[in-house]
Amino acid sequence: MLKSTAGALQDFEATVDRYLIELERIDMESLLAKTNEEEWSIGQMFVHLIQTAQFMQLQNADHCLAGSGAAVTTTEDKTEIGRTVYESGSFPPVRVRVPASPQYTPHQPESKEQLIEGLRGVVERMKRTEPAVSQAPEQMKLPHPRFGPLNAKEWFLLVEMHYRHHFLQLDRLKNELSLV
Repeated sequence: MLKSTAGALQDFEATVDRYLIELERIDMESLLAKTNEEEWSIGQMFVHLIQTAQFMQLQNADHCLAGSGAAVTTTEDKTEIGRTVYESGSFPPVRVRVPASPQYTPHQPESKEQLIEGLRGVVERMKRTEPAVSQAPEQMKLPHPRFGPLNAKEWFLLVEMHYRHHFLQLDRLKNELSLV
């Protein structure tokens, strides 16, 4: 059974509050620090969360709501990993590695304010989107690269799960930089 969109929004707001508290504690130098060239900085992780929510997950939810873009009506189901993620309500607690590339690697943030505004912007968009996705048709879907076809509600729920999953990365990076 999927979490309600209202419950996911409430959980998401609490998750973002935790990220905002973390941002208060970390200085700009530490936000930009990288342990090696293959790793992201904490700042890049924040940029990733903001951009993925705005330009993939919520954008795809909007496409499903409008029946636009590549959204199609289908009864096709998620992949096995997609079903597992949605049944458990979270990503597996494993590190996901994607090779560095200009298309995927997030840029370094310009300021803490940019990150704070970005996080707050995602919260506002989630609040605006939630009423529509809670009523969205389940058959209008867009494919996720690993999880298969997702409808508007599933794309919406993915935002909260994705942000929560990145606490593992935040904790690891803080440990590596001796910020704990």
